[in-house]
Amino acid sequence: MYDIAIVGTGPAGISAAITAKIRNKSIILFGSRTLSDKMRKAHLIENYPGFYHVTGEQLADSLSRHLEQMGIEITEKRVGAVYTFDDRFSLSAGQDIIDAKTVIIAGGIVNGRPIKGEEEFLGRGVSYCATCDGFLYKGKKVAVVGASEDAPAEAEFLSEICSEVLYFPAGEKLPKEAANIKVIKEKPAEIKGSMKADTLITDSGEYKTDCIFVLRDAVSPGTLVPGIELDGPHIKVNLQMETNLPGLFACGDIAGTPYQYIKAAGQGNTAALSAVRYLGKKQ
Repeated sequence: MYDIAIVGTGPAGISAAITAKIRNKSIILFGSRTLSDKMRKAHLIENYPGFYHVTGEQLADSLSRHLEQMGIEITEKRVGAVYTFDDRFSLSAGQDIIDAKTVIIAGGIVNGRPIKGEEEFLGRGVSYCATCDGFLYKGKKVAVVGASEDAPAEAEFLSEICSEVLYFPAGEKLPKEAANIKVIKEKPAEIKGSMKADTLITDSGEYKTDCIFVLRDAVSPGTLVPGIELDGPHIKVNLQMETNLPGLFACGDIAGTPYQYIKAAGQGNTAALSAVRYLGKKQ
């Protein structure tokens, strides 16, 4: 049981982890060891105090060193859901369930809208995690909507246990060639079925399948945390980064505009201090 689970390794999540560590709380930080791709691709940053005229790559490297120097490790598991209980939160990460007394969501904004029918059939023929649910479809035909950096590798994993993998790329990276992987360069438009999803409709055709894996870098906040209150595409928070769920906090881009690195870092600090205060009241 961790004191604080932090989801996201952009400036908000890193700031939250650093502050929580300084306040002697047990933490687990979920994200990528390369930190935020969005940050690394930034051409030039000039408004981050102490780091004048730096590239996103340089800022990310500095933040990585800060984590290393403080002994903060990054857990590279994708959190697919956060469930609320009376005395704890349970985070589904791959095949693991991690419990924490408080949670800070700092996963950034989710780009793009869900496929029509995606949320309706989630858990009924639609999955966000190949590692979690792949073995349920051993020997069966599946589709993969590849919209994340890891999607090609996830498709390769599925090809080892499924009879056929239909791969619909949303980016340039493709899985390695295999006899049972078929790359289809069509845009998914709708997911249909009756009791469970069984058909993926694209802009050029439709495909029968036993499961549709929609693999993105992040899932929408409402799907990630059942019961969370939203403000448009963002999680609704107050000035202390508190959500409508006691013990759950949000910060950074996922908490609203402006999308600025310095704003995200400040909110991460605030979220961590609010989590520490919450834990103190619970003792």
